[in-house]
Amino acid sequence: MRRALEGVLVVSLGQAVAAPYATQRLADGGARIIKIEREGGDFARHYDTVAMGECSFFVWLNRGAESIVLDLKDAQDMALVRRMLAKADVFIQNLAPGALDRLGLASPMLRSEFPRLITCDISGYGYEGPNKDMKAYDLLIQAESALGAVTGGPAEPGRVGVSICDLTAGMNAHAAILEALIARGRTGQGSAIHVSLFDGVADMMNTAAMHQRYTGKAPGRIGFGHPQVVPYGMFRTADSDIVIAIQNNREWERFSAIVLQRPDVTAHPDYASNEARANHRAALYDIINGVFGALAHKEISARLDAADLPYGRLNGIAELLTHPQLRTMLQATPSGDVEVIAPAMRFAGDTPAPRPVPALGQHTDAIRREFS
Repeated sequence: MRRALEGVLVVSLGQAVAAPYATQRLADGGARIIKIEREGGDFARHYDTVAMGECSFFVWLNRGAESIVLDLKDAQDMALVRRMLAKADVFIQNLAPGALDRLGLASPMLRSEFPRLITCDISGYGYEGPNKDMKAYDLLIQAESALGAVTGGPAEPGRVGVSICDLTAGMNAHAAILEALIARGRTGQGSAIHVSLFDGVADMMNTAAMHQRYTGKAPGRIGFGHPQVVPYGMFRTADSDIVIAIQNNREWERFSAIVLQRPDVTAHPDYASNEARANHRAALYDIINGVFGALAHKEISARLDAADLPYGRLNGIAELLTHPQLRTMLQATPSGDVEVIAPAMRFAGDTPAPRPVPALGQHTDAIRREFS
């Protein structure tokens, strides 16, 4: 968490997950985040109280922000917002469709008034198209984007267990804002960024979409496995489960010869290529289950090690918290320090401590004085 973004001012009308995830990443980089909240606060403050009385979502997503409570229907508060935007580098929001137009803060208006300002609008479906005015939450986008149709087991669709659509939008917004900051450094002009939850997940659906478009058949739901890469998934040994991932023919040759000890299947036409293995998945998995089921996990893992092949276990959250690779850090909150999982991005050298999570309205008076 280097401070490469020191001096960058971000004004956020972000709530819930998508926009706060982007601003959290910017804050980790050193940007100053002024988070505008309504009376009562971002509703993500109230999903739960498990983090020392604070909401786990809010603690995770809002470190490093300053909180100011404003009434955007009040003329004086709106004048304050404009004074902040006049000095801001970035304005990010994920309010309901049409909300900024009613407030007079729509991006085209702001870009005209503040040419150096980078605006980032996060929405469910984007700023054009027949669904542009629809409200959207993560679950709805998982359904509408067909992500749910390829998630789960054969019997029924499933929801990805985290807010993947919101988080994807936040990551896309973060990357786009960094790109826009670089561009402004070259041109002196800001940018208008549009990020939608639907676009982000639809992009991830490209391989499934190509199967549907060019073969007339989409990949099916296969639980904890992969619709195209085979063998890839969880198998049962004599005493526990093991997860394997065989990605290419070189790995397949070692797997069949050393792990299965079945060199006769290596070049068999039903299994010689990944596509062939996918087309004969059931028969191949019968072979694998026959070998794995007769041996203990220790023996199978020893064979996988000997073949230099990847494998793992399906951990629960309790196992994640004791995983030897897990990095955690203490995060200051209004109710005390909370241990959280550390961010994924690491830089060589010193790592500054994470900035605290704000109490609701904690910085209201100071920000009012600063931008008076």
